[in-house]
Amino acid sequence: MVQGSCMDEAIARSKKGELLSLLRKQKGLLVAFSGGVDSSFLLAAAKEALGKGVCAATALSFINPPDEIDEANRIADILGVRQIQFQSRETSLEPFLANSKERCYYCKKSLFHQLFEIAEELGLHAVAHGANQDDLGDYRPGFRAAEEAGAIAPLVDVGLTKEEIRFLSQEMGLPTWNKPSNACLASRIPYGTAITPERVRMVEKAEQFLRERGFRTVRVRHYGPVASIEVSKEDVSRFLDDAFRKEVIVAFRKAGFQNITLDLEGYVTGKMNRALEVGN
Repeated sequence: MVQGSCMDEAIARSKKGELLSLLRKQKGLLVAFSGGVDSSFLLAAAKEALGKGVCAATALSFINPPDEIDEANRIADILGVRQIQFQSRETSLEPFLANSKERCYYCKKSLFHQLFEIAEELGLHAVAHGANQDDLGDYRPGFRAAEEAGAIAPLVDVGLTKEEIRFLSQEMGLPTWNKPSNACLASRIPYGTAITPERVRMVEKAEQFLRERGFRTVRVRHYGPVASIEVSKEDVSRFLDDAFRKEVIVAFRKAGFQNITLDLEGYVTGKMNRALEVGN
């Protein structure tokens, strides 16, 4: 059981039963698969419901960390699900690279167009993504793009929350049950600042340095020459160690940042969307 949880386990299991019933109605399913908590649970449930009638599709792009791709490959292999990898096209789209507040809409619009092309080639009748009930409470233009494309969101349809998904994933023995939430590297760049391979690589190198030193929840926000580090609240104190602080400075400057800051609030999901609340 997820520690500190106050959720109703029976309700969570009941929702899983509803999910399996819903998935069994599909005549072949392609799952947009990143290897994260939600898409891994959805893929495992789809495998349970449909057997060989499910396939995973994983997008390759410079905005997706290589270790996340490796994790997706590993999970698909563990589940014994066929996996298709494809080069996504969002990084060739000017509206995406311009990084307006609709960035995710343009990305997902392009992505789901490709996913439906893949599904048609494979003879699969539906495309699903792993949005959950909690996602509806944040600014998610990508969800709108998925709906417009005709993709289904089975976890939302049965009302599964993140906490319930983690609990059920643990019961199913999925190694992703306690994996920290993640998002593409473009989400580290503030709206209005163009997305470039160089900026993304700076973030990737800086985050990799911290993960290699044991940080599980990590975001490095790219504010031009300034890096803003976000980690879990319990890890903030690690930066008080003078030797480690010096290591961070050296590594981040090698990555391309001139100034390095620590966000004392720690990591909070959706933080970059706060700018939208003041009219941006």
